[in-house]
Amino acid sequence: MKVAIVKYNAGNVYSVVHALKRLGVEPVVTDDAAQLRSADRVLFPGQGEASQAMSYLRSHGLDSVIRSLRQPVLGICIGQQLMCRHSEEGDTTCLGIFPVDVLRFQPQRHEDKVPHMGWNAIKHTANSSILDDSFVYFIHSFYVPVCEFTTATCDYIVPFSAALRKDNFFATQFHPEKSGSVGENILRRFLEN
Repeated sequence: MKVAIVKYNAGNVYSVVHALKRLGVEPVVTDDAAQLRSADRVLFPGQGEASQAMSYLRSHGLDSVIRSLRQPVLGICIGQQLMCRHSEEGDTTCLGIFPVDVLRFQPQRHEDKVPHMGWNAIKHTANSSILDDSFVYFIHSFYVPVCEFTTATCDYIVPFSAALRKDNFFATQFHPEKSGSVGENILRRFLEN
């Protein structure tokens, strides 16, 4: 199986590479359109700032490439957010795969810390073949509201989309590559799905 990871100016790519290697997969990290289109699975991970990430994707033509992919694609963390329509982070127009906007967490109480960082429970909803109710690892200051594409929810300050799915596009706000055996199972199911 050929697995490609989108190469762009976002951190955390190599922790995904190492997680896939633990599953016996040797991925290619690339910003080459032909390699991305010919892969059996594509992962779009990252940590970073939305406007800078989208600027890189547009300048390299990767925005249209990602939208055109027909094989299973998994966005992780900022990858999920960039798959949405718009982000409050940097007032950024994103890829628009999921027609929903990304919002900034607004603390309501003293104990509400932003970023949301650490382990939290997700609750599986409909429309997912790769998720179960479990604890997973998050680090983010922006979130996708619960919407028709939500496949798992989490509650931190407000209920939000821990995972999304639309057609061949899957996305998680949490980091499966940092979520121990639970995350490993999610990645394995994505590869096998």
